[in-house]
Amino acid sequence: MNFFQLLMKKKELIPLVLFMATAAGGASSFAVYSLQKSDVILDRKRNPEPWETVDPSVPSKLITINQEWKPIEELQKVRRATK
Repeated sequence: MNFFQLLMKKKELIPLVLFMATAAGGASSFAVYSLQKSDVILDRKRNPEPWETVDPSVPSKLITINQEWKPIEELQKVRRATK
């Protein structure tokens, strides 16, 4: 029995199939979006310690509400001393 024939026989499955297709499409599009962000690092050979290159002045959350990002003075001193 074909998938579309099954849907025509059992019409109550149509909203469920539409909802599941929308959820799967949204999840896959968010996964592609997340992999394209600069915070995600997939190459461990060229950058084995990615936390070293994180800029503290750039927020890495999806949503930041009323929050200021300031550089930490102690961290800046350590970075200047190690360079």
